[in-house]
Amino acid sequence: MTRKTQALVAGALTNVRNPRVDNDVISAGMVQDLVVGDDGHVSFTFVISQDDPPTLVREARRAVQEVEGVAKVSVTVREPDVGALRAPAPGTAPAAGAPEAPPPVEFPHLGVVVAVSSGKGGVGKSTVAANLAAELARQGKAVGIMDADIYGPNVPRLFGVNAKPAVKDGRILPLERYGVKLISLGFLVERDMPAIWRGPIVTKIIHQFLSDVDWGRLDYFIVDLPPGTGDAQLSLAQAIHMRGGIIVTTPQEMAAGDALRGAKMFERVGVPVLGIVENMSGFACPHCGEHTEIFSGGGGQRLADELEVPLLGKVPLQADLTRAADEGHLVVIESPESPAGKALVDIAAQVVKLAGAKVVSLPVIT
Repeated sequence: MTRKTQALVAGALTNVRNPRVDNDVISAGMVQDLVVGDDGHVSFTFVISQDDPPTLVREARRAVQEVEGVAKVSVTVREPDVGALRAPAPGTAPAAGAPEAPPPVEFPHLGVVVAVSSGKGGVGKSTVAANLAAELARQGKAVGIMDADIYGPNVPRLFGVNAKPAVKDGRILPLERYGVKLISLGFLVERDMPAIWRGPIVTKIIHQFLSDVDWGRLDYFIVDLPPGTGDAQLSLAQAIHMRGGIIVTTPQEMAAGDALRGAKMFERVGVPVLGIVENMSGFACPHCGEHTEIFSGGGGQRLADELEVPLLGKVPLQADLTRAADEGHLVVIESPESPAGKALVDIAAQVVKLAGAKVVSLPVIT
């Protein structure tokens, strides 16, 4: 049974073609360490370069899942072995002959580009980015959001959208909800597939999202960055001119310290920090309206003071915020008069004031 299933799996993979090399993924050597267990568990390593379409991983996984007798598929994604690339040590010049990073490219059709970042995960960065985009769209602005969090894309869940984007004339058509155009790796790969990708693959995906997606003409382009100061942040700063960055933190001193590194990263790549958002800033009781501090407070204000930038707002915890986010309902749309909703609406107003944009005039969503 195992030998028969293995032959069927290999046959299914030969139907997945890599257009770059005009060959199937088996013949191209992209599938390695293929193992088919007696229990129907299939595992293999998928070798994909930065020049290959990232959707090949999803196509290969789906092809195997459809084979009779396959119960589970585990895919490990890695790049080809091309030798380790070393970055120059901080403060040192690049090696002689090393190519310099190209200057950021202007994408005038994307309007004002604002990146939302954080020093660590779990502080509500994606929630702030999604609500910011939705509120700008509700005000009648043309808005797109790019989920650059390659390792943990949350935009699909926050907006309640999970479909594969269509392709027209060789360009990806972004999905849309609440008047916001959306693109995310979460639309292109299986939800439970881990993204075990190094820098070049991350860079390739970001460039494809910028260049190969038909965004149309926008007023604001919101980028949800992954936490930390890694390849995605550097790739974006080198790829596109950003008007500014927003740092999301929680009130604790530890979170604010991590966020400081994210802010310094923006400074190092020449992107001004527009301001700080303090999320989970106390708890707003839904019954009496009383505000209760849960964490040690003031981290957002102290960070803003240290960086000499404004504190854009403090977003409190409220009972329905997490539930609404899990169900794809954004608080600025569903509950704009709630404490968290008001705070996020005010933050959007601050961003408009600080970043500015020439509006392409759309109808206001009521």
